[in-house]
Amino acid sequence: MKTLKHGLLLSTLVLSGSVFACSIDGKDGFLPENSLRIPVNTKMTTGITEEQFNSVIDSYEAFYKPIIASEFGANLTVVRKWSDATVNAYAQQSGKEWKVSMFGGLARHETITPDGFALVVCHEIGHHIAGAPLYSYKLENLLAGWASTEGQSDYFATTKCLRKVWAADNNEEIVSKMEVPETLKKACGKAKVWNEEYYTCIRGGMAGLSVANLFASFGGAKPAFDTPDTKEVSRTNERHPAAQCRLDTYFQGALCEVNMNDDFSRDSEVTGACHGSLGHSVGLRPRCWFKPTIL
Repeated sequence: MKTLKHGLLLSTLVLSGSVFACSIDGKDGFLPENSLRIPVNTKMTTGITEEQFNSVIDSYEAFYKPIIASEFGANLTVVRKWSDATVNAYAQQSGKEWKVSMFGGLARHETITPDGFALVVCHEIGHHIAGAPLYSYKLENLLAGWASTEGQSDYFATTKCLRKVWAADNNEEIVSKMEVPETLKKACGKAKVWNEEYYTCIRGGMAGLSVANLFASFGGAKPAFDTPDTKEVSRTNERHPAAQCRLDTYFQGALCEVNMNDDFSRDSEVTGACHGSLGHSVGLRPRCWFKPTIL
């Protein structure tokens, strides 16, 4: 077994022909490597149940499995590790066998809601199909750029994945049970999305807040919709952005006016996205991780 150093966030591993987005043990995946473990017998005050864990996975696996089969000729499987205490998730490709591994430790974390957990499933599916920007480094002669970067997988989660699966839900009723920050309400009200997507926009933002609070629980300031990350990168960050920057990505993804059925492309950062070159000013990938190559 030969691995790239963990200094590269998306630690790509070749093992028996498999290529992993994140480490095989899930320690370095949706989250950077961490030692937190939440066993099955942990007394839960929040987090989600095993039934919710399986229900969310059922929905997203059922939705994307036929799409990935027809469009990519690959077989998607979501590996369910409810009994595993790891607080993380990762994606894997072995030829045409594409996998996402979801851990019970993550699902049991106090910040995680069912929608937050769904966002993580979307993020991991996004490593497979979210398009550009892709990871750019190589392992020997193998281009490891099959995987969309962390930021792009985050953006895919709220621009495409959650919206598509939630399209048949009563999103107004679901949102009515949430305590929604005014900044999110106002932004979703102003966004040029279809009228019926107002509640989907709010739901996406709240799912993002759930997982952004998970990131912040490992240290750092608590992220919020009205305190965006103001730094600008000089080149696209392929690694995990900071908690506030990731919330900004979920937020802007939820606000993007591009039709959810206009999919992203592996060859273009513009296709399917809100992008400055198209005249968009809202819903853009945040500059705290993304550096446009087309202006």
